[in-house]
Amino acid sequence: MKTIRELLQFAEVQGIDKLDAEVLLAHALEKNRAYLFTWPDALVADTVAIHYQNHLKQRVRGEPIAYILGYKEFWSLPIAVSRDTLIPRADTESWVHWLLERFSNKSQLRILELGTGSGAIALALAHEKPQWKICAVDSSQAALAVARHNAKDLGCPQIEWVRSDWYQALSGLVFDVIIANPPYIAEDEPHWQQGDLRFEPKTALVSGNNGLKDLAHIIQQAPRYLTPSGLLLVEHGYLQGPSVESLFIAAGFTEVETHCDYSRQPRWTVGIYRCP
Repeated sequence: MKTIRELLQFAEVQGIDKLDAEVLLAHALEKNRAYLFTWPDALVADTVAIHYQNHLKQRVRGEPIAYILGYKEFWSLPIAVSRDTLIPRADTESWVHWLLERFSNKSQLRILELGTGSGAIALALAHEKPQWKICAVDSSQAALAVARHNAKDLGCPQIEWVRSDWYQALSGLVFDVIIANPPYIAEDEPHWQQGDLRFEPKTALVSGNNGLKDLAHIIQQAPRYLTPSGLLLVEHGYLQGPSVESLFIAAGFTEVETHCDYSRQPRWTVGIYRCP
């Protein structure tokens, strides 16, 4: 048997990031990372060490930690993920926080999330505001299965999960707020084929028309599904702010603003639609 210290040193030799190695070993041991620092000379059972080393092999191949573990923390919630869903990003929490502050005095709100994936955003909002009515849609049945699993595990039965290609299955419905983190990477951009992104679903990452195709569809169709003075919020690439703002204005939105995420990158745009 090897000690915790030896197993972490082995990962270092393999070129594994120190934090990644600690996270994977803590997971294999079913302990938190503090345990590793407290008991560095503790012996690790061979079965656990083999499990850990298999995870290291996956990481060496470039597989994201979230897919190896099967979950990613978002808004302090353990969100199950699979290769059918995007991995939730911490920077997306910036606009979840903004929404909760913006509507902090609203006891009732009808929200539509387009392209929910693992359901992380809808679940974060539902966790904070259980009285809000949230409809979360995705075109992938596999992604919705993950989202429903998360809702059950996290005790959020109030979310309605709908299979829909954007607005396709929502005829006649209106919402106070529409939110979306759609595909926005251009097909000819090389970085979606690099790093962790290589393992994430291409359909949730890449969009036509220089990454603006899905954003344009969502923005142009949104007024049909918004209540008077309804709000639309979309996440986009950090260079797409001016183009997205133009799409908002062309669709009749006012008070259009692009905001920065926690990395200080202009990453999401909001607008209000006031019926003409």
